[in-house]
Amino acid sequence: MVKVLIIYMSIHHGNTKKVAERIGKALGATMLRPAEIPDPDILKKYDLVGFGSGIYFGKFHRELERFVDSLPAMNGKKAFIFSTSGASSKNFLNKSGMPGFLNKLTGKGFTLVAEFNCLAFDTWGYLGWIGGINKGRPNDLDLSDAEDFAKKLKAIARTPSESGH
Repeated sequence: MVKVLIIYMSIHHGNTKKVAERIGKALGATMLRPAEIPDPDILKKYDLVGFGSGIYFGKFHRELERFVDSLPAMNGKKAFIFSTSGASSKNFLNKSGMPGFLNKLTGKGFTLVAEFNCLAFDTWGYLGWIGGINKGRPNDLDLSDAEDFAKKLKAIARTPSESGH
C-alpha cells in the first residue's frame, strides 16, 4: 500500500481544506498542517507527499514555503502540489509565484509528479469590497475533479521512483 502525506495550508474560507480532504480521502492519506509536523524527517516515511495551499498574490502560503525551506534533502521523493485561487492557475498573478515554490521542492530533491488547481471563493483585499469572487467554489464539480486527480496519482505513486524509494 502506498503511503501518502498531504501537507496543506487553508486560511480564509477553508477552500484548500475541502480540496485536501477530497484528495486525501481518495488516497487514504495522512493530512497535516506544517505546524503539526514536529520532525521533518517524517516525510521520508511516505511514498508520496502532497503540498497544498491557497494562492496569495501568486504564491503558496508563506508558512508552507518556510516549511519546505526547513526540509532535509528528499533524494527523489515523489511530490504533487495543489492549490485554490481566485483566478485561474493560468493567470499571470498565479503563475508568477508557482515556479518559485516548484524550485524550492526540486531544490530539496523532490520529483514533482502532478499539479492541480481550482477556482475558489476569494475575498482577499479589494475583492472583499465587492463581496468576493467565485462564490460557492470549490463546488461539487471542482471537488470531483480533485478526486479524479487523486485517482490518477494512485497509479503514479505505485511506480518506482528513480531513487528506488
